[in-house]
Amino acid sequence: MARISELIIMNPEMNSFAELEKKVVQAARDGEIHLYMDIKPEYPDTPNKWEHRLEQAFYAAESPRR
Repeated sequence: MARISELIIMNPEMNSFAELEKKVVQAARDGEIHLYMDIKPEYPDTPNKWEHRLEQAFYAAESPRR
């Protein structure tokens, strides 16, 4: 399970929502099958519909075929 809080904590170099979105895509491609939005990202560019954007990015990412 990919948790938003863990992605943020594990990547303190991130400074934007766009960077978080890329990490969410990478988590999906790495095989995570659930995304848990346990906190709201506090980046200046976080959009109003941030949950929808992250869900869309996560589920649209292609997981590697094993």
